[in-house]
Amino acid sequence: MPTTDSTPVASTLTASTPGRICLFGEHQDYLGLPVIAAAISRRIQIQAKQVDKPGFRLNLPDINATVAIPFDGTELAYPNSRDYFRSAVNILLREGFQFSKGIDGEVHGNIPINSGTSSSSALLVTWLNVLTQLADEPRQLPQERLAELAYVAEVLEFGEPGGMMDHYSTAVGDVIYLESTPKIALRKFHPMLGTFVLGDSQEPKDTIGILSRVKFGMLDIIKRLKTVNPAFSLHEATLTEAAEFKDILTKDEYILLKGNLENRDILREALTVLDASATSASIDHIRFGQLLTQHQTNLRDAQRISTPKIDRMLDAALAAGALGGKINGSGGGGCMFAYAPEHPEKVAEAIEREGGKAYVITVAEGTTTFSNKP
Repeated sequence: MPTTDSTPVASTLTASTPGRICLFGEHQDYLGLPVIAAAISRRIQIQAKQVDKPGFRLNLPDINATVAIPFDGTELAYPNSRDYFRSAVNILLREGFQFSKGIDGEVHGNIPINSGTSSSSALLVTWLNVLTQLADEPRQLPQERLAELAYVAEVLEFGEPGGMMDHYSTAVGDVIYLESTPKIALRKFHPMLGTFVLGDSQEPKDTIGILSRVKFGMLDIIKRLKTVNPAFSLHEATLTEAAEFKDILTKDEYILLKGNLENRDILREALTVLDASATSASIDHIRFGQLLTQHQTNLRDAQRISTPKIDRMLDAALAAGALGGKINGSGGGGCMFAYAPEHPEKVAEAIEREGGKAYVITVAEGTTTFSNKP
């Protein structure tokens, strides 16, 4: 029977954002060094619409949870730290957005959670995309601006450590090269890369422990080296110059310093591979894979962020035909990935035989939205 209610039905907005893998530069961005990252074909999606009832209400069936945020037009308090649903609203209020009506929505995703693939940043970018387009005066912000706002809402708002790689790579998509010092410099690539296989070790990450040793250990090393040589710079120092400090560092500290410099140089060579692909419409798949594996060697032996299980998963992937691979994210657990442009299913099977959960993935576009008209 047709309805007699003349109230218009609100259109539904769908926003979607990918997860990411860090190709080169793991544990480098917080040292002021560049990173190369890729968006992946596993995503977070929010379907939402504007409603008359004020406040924000989201259903999260994938994790059997709901979010209900009353709203009176003023900034929201944080009942819990890292409350990104509320921080996104607060950041946008400071940007001049207003929300006199409410928003109802539902969240779905297939990015592995708490595994180093930036599920939280992807969710935040998606939520910002929804909020800005369902505000009183809707605006579709550029992907780069959404990345900047997500960084403020996730990192600066809560005084967290961390760089901007996650936010730019998920928002902008494809492959990005990102410099954060002395100012933000972003380059986007669309290389002819083949398939990857993401392997979730299903081991919980030890993010706090890793950062306390790798990040703050390295920052302490730099501080001490500058007292000896005020001109020392991670951007400019060579491996030969690093050897001059061997006597004032412990063995582990020297290995960590050397590993960071080698990873910096590996990234620079990877950038030349990507630059070459931009002009030749092809990429050196073998060299690309070799550089990933070289990066992993340092992450395992110098930064010591890998685990025995992830090492076995990587070895199995290489034996099954992958061209290279590395751990992904802060480390101590979480995910690895292998570059497998041929026979990725065999590589996935090999990873799963070692106890991982495998996903065949490709490089993906950044955050997107579309509207379903009633």
